[in-house]
Amino acid sequence: METVLIVVLAVVLGLIASAIRILREYERGVIFQLGRFWKVKGPGLILVIPVIQQMVRVDLRTVVMDVPSQDVISRDNVSVGVNAVLYFRVIDPQRAIINVEDFYTAVSQLAQTTLRSVLGQHELDEMLAERDKLNAHIQEILDQQTDHWGVKVANVEIKHVDIDESMVRAIAQQAEAERARRAKIIHAEGEMQAAEKLRDASDILGQSPASLTLRYLQTLVTLGSQSETTSIVFPLPIDLMKAFMAKVNSAEGGKPGGGPAGAGG
Repeated sequence: METVLIVVLAVVLGLIASAIRILREYERGVIFQLGRFWKVKGPGLILVIPVIQQMVRVDLRTVVMDVPSQDVISRDNVSVGVNAVLYFRVIDPQRAIINVEDFYTAVSQLAQTTLRSVLGQHELDEMLAERDKLNAHIQEILDQQTDHWGVKVANVEIKHVDIDESMVRAIAQQAEAERARRAKIIHAEGEMQAAEKLRDASDILGQSPASLTLRYLQTLVTLGSQSETTSIVFPLPIDLMKAFMAKVNSAEGGKPGGGPAGAGG
C-alpha cells in the first residue's frame, strides 16, 4: 500500500513539475489547448496542463540575419554580387507561430528574393551611390510582406557590392574622364569670367585716354623691374605721342626769336 502511494505521489509531483514553465522577459509562450490556440502567456511563471495543453516558445528579441550573397544583374546589364544584413523581430507571437511554419526561414528566403528583385531594377551607379535609398525601399517591401506573419523588419543594410575586376577598371576610367570634364568646364568658366572683366576694364579705360596712358606706363615699369638682361621694345601709343609733340611745340613757340625767319627790327 505504501508503495502504491509513493508511486502515485511521484506521478503527481512529476505532472506538477512538467506543468511549470518559466519564461524570460524577452520570451512569450503560445499555448494550444487540445490543438486549438488558447492564449499567449508570459513572461514569468506559468502553468501548462500536461497532455491537454502544449506551449511553443517565441523569442521577441531583434534577430540579426546575414543575407547570403546574391547574383544580381543590374538594369544596365552589369553582373554583381550583393549581400546584406537584416534586422527584424517578432511583434505578434500568435501570428508568427500560426500563420507561417518557420518565420525565420521564411524571412530569410523573402529577403533574398526581394534583394535580387529590387536591385535588378537599378543601375550600378545607383547601387554604389544611393544605398540609403535602396535600403529604405527593400525594408519597406519586406515589412509589408512580413506583417501578416507578425514580424517587424526594422532595418536593412547592403554590406558589399562585389564587382568584376574588368568592371572596376572601367569605372575608374569613367571617373577619371568625369574629373577631366569637370576640370575643363571650370577652366572654361574661369576664362569666360576673366574675359568679361577685361572687357569691362577696357570699356572703363577707353572712356579716359589719360587712364589708358597711365596704365600703359605702369605696365612698362612693372616689366622693367622684372626683366634684368632682356630688352623689351614697345611702340608708344599715338595718344602719348600727340601729347608729347604738343608739349614740345608749345615749348618752342615760347622761346625768344622763335618767330618766323627774316623778321627784323
